[in-house]
Amino acid sequence: MSSLQLYCGIDLHSNNNVVAVLDENDRTIYEKRLPNDLAMVIGVLNDYRTELAACVVESTYNWYWLVDGLMAAGFPVRLAHTGALPAYSGLKYTNDFSDARHLAHLLRLGILPTGYIYPLGERAVRDLLRRRLLLVRQRTLHHICLQSLIARHSGQRLSANQIKALTLAQLTDYLPTAFLLNGRITLQARAWMDAAIHRVEQELQHQIQPREDFQLLQRIPGVDRVLGMTIVLETGTIERFASPGKYAS
Repeated sequence: MSSLQLYCGIDLHSNNNVVAVLDENDRTIYEKRLPNDLAMVIGVLNDYRTELAACVVESTYNWYWLVDGLMAAGFPVRLAHTGALPAYSGLKYTNDFSDARHLAHLLRLGILPTGYIYPLGERAVRDLLRRRLLLVRQRTLHHICLQSLIARHSGQRLSANQIKALTLAQLTDYLPTAFLLNGRITLQARAWMDAAIHRVEQELQHQIQPREDFQLLQRIPGVDRVLGMTIVLETGTIERFASPGKYAS
């Protein structure tokens, strides 16, 4: 094992990951593709634990299990900011192994752009808020689809409030029999999303209401309940911002 400080890059995929460990001279000490098995990854890195400066994991859609697991096992971890990663220089061909080495290389040079690792204990609430946003977008899509369906078959354009108040029975006034099932499914899907959004908002309100930062935000004109929750949960730990200007940007 090298006596130099080591740097680990992990290129994470849906069902496997490539681990690369480099020394201070950019020499590859270890390099292998592993299954997405936390115990196996930790078992490999344990051999280099005392020399590891940090492990870098790119901010992919599925990083939670790996980053949280490594941190729980006592490894220093950096979350690479995917959108800000510098491009490769001098390489005509790249693959998963070169990607992992590149992450470790940037860490060694001290130029790795990092993302914020949202605290595990609060992440579920933040992700629930993001689920609400997805549901709102999907509800809007069903709303527009129903509005368009009625306009195509009746020549009438119902307002947003009319669509919201529409019942299954009233669809027969606007749609031919052959298209009623289409309309009913769309209307029922929209109603289900109304209920789901309401349930999510209730849970968010229950968890966020007691927080002092949320209460302070509610005093600002124009910051309603949902916007206040969004600011609180997307901000995370305010101390991670070096100044008010950094936070505002």
